[in-house]
Amino acid sequence: MKPITRLHSRTAVLPDENIDTDRIIPARFLTTTERAGLGKLCFNDWRYQADGSDNPAFPLNQPKARGCSILVAGRNFGCGSSREHAPWALLDYGIHAVLCSEIADIFRNNALKNGLLAIVLDEAEHRWLLANPGIELTIDVKEQVIALPDGGHIRFQLEPFARHCLLNGVDQLGYLQQHADAITAYEQRVEKAA
Repeated sequence: MKPITRLHSRTAVLPDENIDTDRIIPARFLTTTERAGLGKLCFNDWRYQADGSDNPAFPLNQPKARGCSILVAGRNFGCGSSREHAPWALLDYGIHAVLCSEIADIFRNNALKNGLLAIVLDEAEHRWLLANPGIELTIDVKEQVIALPDGGHIRFQLEPFARHCLLNGVDQLGYLQQHADAITAYEQRVEKAA
């Protein structure tokens, strides 16, 4: 995982509410543990027409959404079944942050553990971002603030351990591996005391 300190991008807006993990990546694609290539399957049943061509009605297929790495999504994003493939698919697609007024807990935890910023905003801030697609934002993970184009700011909260992992580019296993010497020393002390 790469460290995430700042993210600057235009926003893409997907205003639908209750976008569940099966819409993010359909269950029939959960046959792999490889992350690479999942981006082409992201929003598959929504993004493509029956013949495999792009669905022109899908918001992320619009030219103004291309290249955006910040997704402003409708309320209750990531609900449904737990699948780590959902944040993997979004990351492989090029989305590095999801902003929403309500993000499903399991999805949010999976996202943060995999380097996808999942940021919960208050309703008024969320409505404003939904109504202003394509604006440029800068997300500062260390300061936990989103800089708006007009000079304003939106504050957000990340759980401290998740924030630490994002800033240092480590997942939970990587964090433990960083403390391998201390863990070994503790185990040796416990063994001697037994």
